[in-house]
Order: sequence, then structure tokens, then C-alpha cells
Amino acid sequence: MFRPQLLLELFVLHGLNLTQTNRHIYFVFILILYLFTIFINLTLILTIVLEKMLRDPMYLFLCNLCINGIIGASSFYPKILYDILFDSHVITYIGCLTQILVMYFYVYCEFTNLTVMAYDRYVAICKPLHYHSIMTVRKVWTLILLTWLFSLLEVTIGIVPTVRLPLFTVAILSCVDTTLNNLYGFIFTSYHFSQMILILISYVNIIKASLRRRKFMQTCLPHLITLINFVISLLFDVMYARYGSNTSLLALRNIMAVEFLVVPPLVNPIVYGINLTQIRNRVRQLFKLTGGY
Repeated sequence: MFRPQLLLELFVLHGLNLTQTNRHIYFVFILILYLFTIFINLTLILTIVLEKMLRDPMYLFLCNLCINGIIGASSFYPKILYDILFDSHVITYIGCLTQILVMYFYVYCEFTNLTVMAYDRYVAICKPLHYHSIMTVRKVWTLILLTWLFSLLEVTIGIVPTVRLPLFTVAILSCVDTTLNNLYGFIFTSYHFSQMILILISYVNIIKASLRRRKFMQTCLPHLITLINFVISLLFDVMYARYGSNTSLLALRNIMAVEFLVVPPLVNPIVYGINLTQIRNRVRQLFKLTGGY
């Protein structure tokens, strides 16, 4: 799906030569972007963990989403920073395999967590009187645990057809039978597509049952923005990798190939932090206290 050198290729496609000067500029810019992504995700995580009022399931699932966002960003930025700083164009077999598996884990975990969050919003809005009896503390932590376990299981199963390929990052170039890889891809694509269908069904019911439009916009709109952005960029990359041309729209492919690793971890905590009043107010208090010292 994603190759470690895509960002460097993107610079070359646009005629930007990585001289010693602009290499340092790119390095500083990407480093700041990475550190800012980590900072805002950690801020949201710490706000939810430290604030006793933020113990509703929605906030715990959001905390889980931010943790996964840090994993996704960390699977991409460190290698790119290293490549730009040292003008490196190679990666070891183990390093590339590890990077791909971490990225896949991030994608699987993101999809599953978004599905769980959609279920939580469905229960909260469509069955408000039964919400706390359905979304018990035990059930919430079970769902979070299953999100990680299912994602880990998918990665573990996927490693078998992946490592058997001589050129595992580009299945179409491997001089061996890729039927097993295609079957694996079809099964898990169908699985996550079914998750997306469940999310859409949940939100159709939420919209029908929502009488307080403001509440819907405040609690559900951030989730929809996150979902749409993640699905479109990921679907484009998967479809283009399998059926697209290797020569046309290459720059667009490179951008979309890294978009789901860069934008969601950066945008998600900002969108949720702005829209959810309790988090926004708590973050303001946290920075006022910090500034006071």
C-alpha cells in the first residue's frame, strides 16, 4: 500500500531537488508537524485521563483513537525524517516489514475503533434511557480490548502471505503466485467494508431519532468527518494500487498514500477538541493552570 520513499518521490516529481539547504527546511517542517501531532494527541489523552468528569464511553473511545493516531504517525514520520536528513533511499527487509505491519495495524485499529464509536453514538442517541445499562464500564473496556486484539489478529494473519513474496511491498511485481495475498486482501477488505456499512446504518438511525439537532452536530459530526476523511483516502490508495496506472496521476497517488497517515492523527484531536465542549473547556483550564506557573 505505502512505500517509505513516497514523500521523497513527491519532491522529485515536483522538481524540488533535495539540496543540503532545503533538505534541512523539509526536515524541520516535518519534524515540527510530527511533534505537534504527538503533542495534541497526548494533550487530549491526558485531559481525558486526568479529568474525572470525562469518564463516559465516548471519551474513552476517543482516547483510544488518539493512542492509535500516535501509532500511525510514528509508523511514518521517523523513517521519512531519517531519509531526508541523511539522504537515504534504502530500508532493510526487517525495517520495511515492521513499518508496513505497524501501518496495517493502525489502519485496522482505526476502522474498528470508528465502528465501535458509531455503535456508542447510536446507543446514546437512539436509546438514551438504556445507555448506561448497555454501555457498562466492563463492556466499554471489553470493546476497547477487542479492538486491539482483532487488529493484532489481522496483522498476524496477514504476515504469512506477505513475507512469502520476494517483493512484498508490491505484490504485482512478485514473481510468484499471489492468489493467497489477493484472497487475504479480499476477505479483510470485505470485513472492513461491512464495518463501514454498519457505521452508515447507525448514522441513518441516529439522524432519524435525533430531535435535538445541536446535540447530533456536536457529538456525531466529528466522527463523520474522521470517518469520511479516513475512508476516502484509504479507499483511493487501495484501489489505485491494484487497478491504477503506474504512470498517470502518480503525484496524486503519492499524496493520498500518506494522507491517511498524516491528516487523521493531526486533525482528529483538533476536531474533537473544538466540538466537544467538556474537552475544550478542560483543555483551556489545563493551559491556564500551566501558564499560571
